[in-house]
Amino acid sequence: MNCRDDFPLIKHHACIYLDSAATAQKPLCVIEAMRQFYAEEYGTVHRAIYFLASKATERYSLARIVVQKFLHAASSNEIIFTKGTTEGINLVAASFGSLLAEGDEIIISEMEHHSNIVPWQLLAERNKLVLKVIPMDERGELVLEEYKKLLTTRTKLVAVGHISNVTGTVNPVEEIIQLAHAYGAKVLIDGAQSAPHMRVDVQAMDADFFVFSGHKAFGPTGVGVLYGKLELLQAMPPYQGGGDMITTVTLQKTTYQMPPLRFEAGTPMIAEVMGLAAALEYLNALDLDKICAWEKALLEYATERLLFIPGLRILGTASKKGAIITFVINGVHPLDLGTLLDAKGFAIRTGHLCAQPALRKFGVETAARISFAPYNTFAEIDLFISALKETLLQIGHNSG
Repeated sequence: MNCRDDFPLIKHHACIYLDSAATAQKPLCVIEAMRQFYAEEYGTVHRAIYFLASKATERYSLARIVVQKFLHAASSNEIIFTKGTTEGINLVAASFGSLLAEGDEIIISEMEHHSNIVPWQLLAERNKLVLKVIPMDERGELVLEEYKKLLTTRTKLVAVGHISNVTGTVNPVEEIIQLAHAYGAKVLIDGAQSAPHMRVDVQAMDADFFVFSGHKAFGPTGVGVLYGKLELLQAMPPYQGGGDMITTVTLQKTTYQMPPLRFEAGTPMIAEVMGLAAALEYLNALDLDKICAWEKALLEYATERLLFIPGLRILGTASKKGAIITFVINGVHPLDLGTLLDAKGFAIRTGHLCAQPALRKFGVETAARISFAPYNTFAEIDLFISALKETLLQIGHNSG
């Protein structure tokens, strides 16, 4: 795609950036939106009537509508601004989770990011809930027949990732949701890896909750989104207490705002929200369908070339994948590989990828990962493959 000049770091830095699944680079329009707000328009929101505050409040409210349209939510009142995917999941665990009773069940999957495992473990321990796990097969796909066996009338929530940050597997979330709803369970979809790279329609998929992070969607850090069906949000208690989430406060009792403000205690991340809105508008201008097609072509090309590297094994061969490739090479530690490739100007992810159970499914504790975005090119993949081969020769790699 012809968008590289929109990203200052991509345009001016010699580094070849292959780690967008961890965090994406920022287009100039996002940087400028935040700069303009801080330099020319800064004021607080929801708290004053002077011009700067009124203007900031108006722009903040418009940003919520941008997110609503981006996810095709029914109402902007279903959009809650958070610090990121992690806080969105923790918010649901703390608030919706408080409505669950001892013995109720939550289902997650074996491929989840730690952010979609640990909050549910904490909740299960705290409220004496039963935590069940959907297994993953050797291709990196969820075993839906086993999932069906886990569902019971005590199942209250299913929490799964839309796209795995390890295997790139695109999960059949519509089917997962439909099966859960048949038992009266609600479903949370972790969209951190999907929202920036494919069209998401929360109404069409019938998700009860959907979360994603701004920084993976070419926006700033410190901001994210929790979508929740309005009737669920209205039934949930506040996550935190403070300013802006109240209607009245006395020393004896407090009453709370309706969603979404009920869940946004304190002065929010105003500039970051405006940066996020700019990022989502930018993605819409590029066209998410074109982004998805471009990244799919990059994925297929890179996969084909990597398979010619002796001793290299790709983790996950699902039939539907996002633009993520995680791999290991016989006899080569991923940290060594990442360090040597960094010296050659390549930014890749190494380590446990915040998904240790998923890696252990493939018999490893650490791995290397490359991931793509609209600003990546086929030429960069060629350069990466050449650098990878040189690195393996440099360390005397023996594929046997």
